[in-house]
Amino acid sequence: MDVSLFDFDLPPESIALRPASPRDSARLLLVPPDGGFVDHVVRDLPDLLGPGDVLVFNDTKVIPAQLAGLRLREGAAPVAISATLHMRVGPDRWKAFVKGARKLAVGDRVAFGAQAGEGGAPACLAGALDATVAERGEDGETTFAFDLSGPDLDTAIATVGHIPLPPYIAARRPEDARDRADYQTVYAREEGAVAAPTAGLHFTPELMARLDARGVERRFVTLHVGAGTFLPVKAEDTADHRMHAEIGHVDAETAAALNAARARGGRVIAVGTTSLRLLESAADADGTIRPFAAATEIFITPGYRFRAVDGLVTNFHLPRSTLFMLVSAFAGLERMRAAYAHAIATGYRFYSYGDGSLLLPGRQGRTPDE
Repeated sequence: MDVSLFDFDLPPESIALRPASPRDSARLLLVPPDGGFVDHVVRDLPDLLGPGDVLVFNDTKVIPAQLAGLRLREGAAPVAISATLHMRVGPDRWKAFVKGARKLAVGDRVAFGAQAGEGGAPACLAGALDATVAERGEDGETTFAFDLSGPDLDTAIATVGHIPLPPYIAARRPEDARDRADYQTVYAREEGAVAAPTAGLHFTPELMARLDARGVERRFVTLHVGAGTFLPVKAEDTADHRMHAEIGHVDAETAAALNAARARGGRVIAVGTTSLRLLESAADADGTIRPFAAATEIFITPGYRFRAVDGLVTNFHLPRSTLFMLVSAFAGLERMRAAYAHAIATGYRFYSYGDGSLLLPGRQGRTPDE
C-alpha cells in the first residue's frame, strides 16, 4: 500500500511531553464498529468492558538502553558515539542502532560511560562499560560484544545507560529523573525493552482493582520492544518496509486461558500494539493461540486477517508510522482517519505520554472492511 495513505496533519502541540497525572486520568476515545466516537477517561474502562473479557498486558520492563561513549582506535583520537540497544542476542551481546555508525569498524573498541578528558584522552566515569564491535549491519545497526556478561552486564548498563525517550520527545527536552518512573508500567517485571508498551502506562493499581471487581480477567505476555519501533517508514510502499525483530514469549498457561475465554464468549482485548502483535504471532490460522517463545517481525497493514484479538487499548500514533498502519488494519483505515481527526480537533494528546483509545471493531477473524 502507498505509505502516503497513512499521512495526516498533526500539530506539534498535540504530542505529549509528560504523562497525565494520575495516569488513569488520561482521556480515552471509544471507537465502536460504526456510529459516533465517545469521549471517556481511562478510569472509565471497567464500565466499557464486561465480565469474562480478558485484558492482555505486556509485562516487559524498559532498561536504560541509551549509551554514550567513545570509539577507541590505536593511533586515532577518541570519537564520540551514541548507541541505542534494541535486541539482546547473547549473554554478552546486544544489537544496537548507532548514531555515527560510519565511524565504527569491526574490531573497534568502544568505552561506554567514558568522555573525552584533557588532551582528548578518555576519562572513564564510574561504571564505565567496554565493548568490541562484532558486526556491522544496515541502517546503523551494530552488534557489540561486551566485556561483561549476564547479570554483570545488566548492572553496568543500568549504571551507565539512560532511558531512550522517543525522538520526538528527546528533541524537545532531555531525559530526567521523572522519566525513570513515568516511562515504565506499574506491572513491568521482565527486563529487556528499549521502549515502553505505552498503552499500559495509563494503568494504576486502583484501576486494576476496579477491573478485577468488574470480572475482567488479566493475563500477561512479554514482548521486548525494540528501538525499531521509533524508526520512520522511509519506503514509499508498505511492501518495501522491513520490521526489526523483537523477542516475545507467551506461556502455555496464558495461551490456554485466552483460548478458553474466547470459547465461552469473552473478548480478548490487547493492551497495546505490542501485545496485539505478539498474540497474532502466536495464533494459528483458526485463531487458536499457541505457546510462543521466539522473535517476531510481524508487520500488520490493512488487509491483514486478525485471528486472536477482539479489541485494542492503544495510544494515538504518529503519521506514516507502522503503528498507525496497524490500528488502521484493525479498525479500518477510513474509520481511524475519522477517529484521529476527532482526536486532533478535540485536543487529545498523542503518542507515548499521550491519551488512549479503545478500539472495538467487533469480532475479529475477518478484515475490518469486509
